[in-house]
Amino acid sequence: MATVSRRTLLQAGAGLAMAGPLAACSSGLGGSAGGDKITIGFVSPRTGSTAGFGEPDGYVLDQARKALANGLQLAGKSYRVEIVDKDSQSNPQRSAQVTNDLINSSGVDLVLTTSTPETVNPASDACEAAGVPCISTIVPWEAWYFGRGAKEGEPSPFKYTYHFSFGVEQFHKQYTSLWSQVPTNKKVGVMWPNDADGNAIRKSLGPLLSQSGYTIVDPGAYTDGTNDFSSQIARFKAENCEVFNTFPLPPDFATFWQQAAQQGYKPKIAQIAKTGLFVSQVEALGPSAVGLAGGTYWSPTFPYRATLTGVTSQQLGDGYTAATGKQWNQQLGPSTALFDVAVAALKATANPKDKAGLAKTISTVSADTTLGKIAFGTGPVPNVVPIGVHGGQWRKATGGPFQLEFLICENSNDPNVPTATKLRPYA
Repeated sequence: MATVSRRTLLQAGAGLAMAGPLAACSSGLGGSAGGDKITIGFVSPRTGSTAGFGEPDGYVLDQARKALANGLQLAGKSYRVEIVDKDSQSNPQRSAQVTNDLINSSGVDLVLTTSTPETVNPASDACEAAGVPCISTIVPWEAWYFGRGAKEGEPSPFKYTYHFSFGVEQFHKQYTSLWSQVPTNKKVGVMWPNDADGNAIRKSLGPLLSQSGYTIVDPGAYTDGTNDFSSQIARFKAENCEVFNTFPLPPDFATFWQQAAQQGYKPKIAQIAKTGLFVSQVEALGPSAVGLAGGTYWSPTFPYRATLTGVTSQQLGDGYTAATGKQWNQQLGPSTALFDVAVAALKATANPKDKAGLAKTISTVSADTTLGKIAFGTGPVPNVVPIGVHGGQWRKATGGPFQLEFLICENSNDPNVPTATKLRPYA
C-alpha cells in the first residue's frame, strides 16, 4: 500500500460519506474482484478532543488490510475482506451518524469501535438497534454496559454488542497497588466529570477506595469543557489532598493542571486516566508532565502476540515507530486486538453473513491477542470481558530519540506483564 499522509488521513476521517483512502485502497480487499465479501466497519476518534486515541489507527488498519489481502476461508468458502474506517471526530452524534452510514450505505457485516464513551457507546447503540454485530474496547466496561441502559441484576438487554475493556475493579487494584509505593495521608482529591466515564467511576470506584482506607474529597461532578477549576483546587489545598485522581477529557486536564500549578497545588501522587495515556498528550503539558502517574492497557513489553498479523507486542511497537517516526502508543494493542477477536469470531461462525449467528458466536468466542487471551462468556456481566490496566509513571527518557517514557510500576491485574521501576512522589 502506498504511504498515506497524516493530512490525507484526517481529511478522510472528517465525516465524508465515502470510505477514506485507506479503506478504498486495493489492499483493503482480499481475493479476486468477484465472489463473496465480508465488510468490516471501524469507528474511532481520529480528530477532535480524544484524537490521541486514534493516532495509531492508520498503522493498525494498514497492517490488518495487509494481513487480510488474500481474504479469509470461512465455513468452506473464500471471502474477500473490506475494511471501511470512519472518524467519529470525538463527537457522540457524529459517531452514531458514521456508524449508521456503515450499516446503511456500506452494508457492513461487523463493526469494530474503540476509545471513550463519546465514540463507542453511540456506535454500539446504532449497531444494537440495527441488528449488526459490534465488538468494542477501551471504555470502562461499567460506562459501556450500564451507561447504555443495562441494569444491575437484570438480564443483558444487548444481543449484538460486545465489549472487552478494563473496569472499576481493575482501576481499584491498580491504584491501591501503585499508591502504596509512596507514603501519603491517603486523602484523595478527585475530579470526576458529569459524563459516562465520570459517573461510572464515582458510583463504583469511590466506595472501593474508601473501603481500602482512602478518604475521598469530591467537589462534585463538573461539566466537560469547564475552564475555571479554582474552587476545586482551593478545596484540594484546604483538605491537604496528597493524592489526586481524575478521568477528564484531555483539554480539561490541561486547563486544570495549568491552574493547579499557578495556584500552588502539588499532590504527592497525581494520578490521571483517560488523558495522559499517550506521549502526545503528555508532552503538550510541558515540564509539569514529568512525574504524572498514569495507566497502560498495553505496551511493547507485554508478553503477548497478535493472532492475525503474527507480530509480538515488541514488534508491533517497533513497527509503528519505524513506519511513522513516532513513539509507541498504547492504543496499538487494543485496536490490533479488535481484529484478532473479529477474525476468530468470523472463523467460528457457520455462516459469517448471518448477523444473528455471528453475534451469538461472539458471545463465546476466545482469541489470543496482543492484550492476552480475550474469552467472552467469562466476564462479570454478559457481553463483557475485562482486561488489565497497569500503573506507571511518566519520566524523562534516559536514552533514545524521545523526551519522555512511560515506565510500568505495578502489575496487579496481570503478573505476566513486567514492571520496570517503582513510583516516585510527584511533589
